[in-house]
Amino acid sequence: MRSGGAGIPAFYTPAGVGTSLEHGGFPIKYAPNGKDVEITQEAKETKEFNGKKYLLEDTIVGDFALIRAWRADENGNI
Repeated sequence: MRSGGAGIPAFYTPAGVGTSLEHGGFPIKYAPNGKDVEITQEAKETKEFNGKKYLLEDTIVGDFALIRAWRADENGNI
């Protein structure tokens, strides 16, 4: 969410390398019977940096935020 808020559309991460996320086939949606898979994830793009493999992940962009504060000024700064 932090990268999405900064306008970065995707980023490389070592998390998920060597798993079904990298190779594809991870179930996204099951059939109504609950056993068969209707939609599976496609393989992620990978790239190697300094001899280490990374996956390309899309960022998550939030629609709103909840903020807790006890004081605010007339401009709305909290």
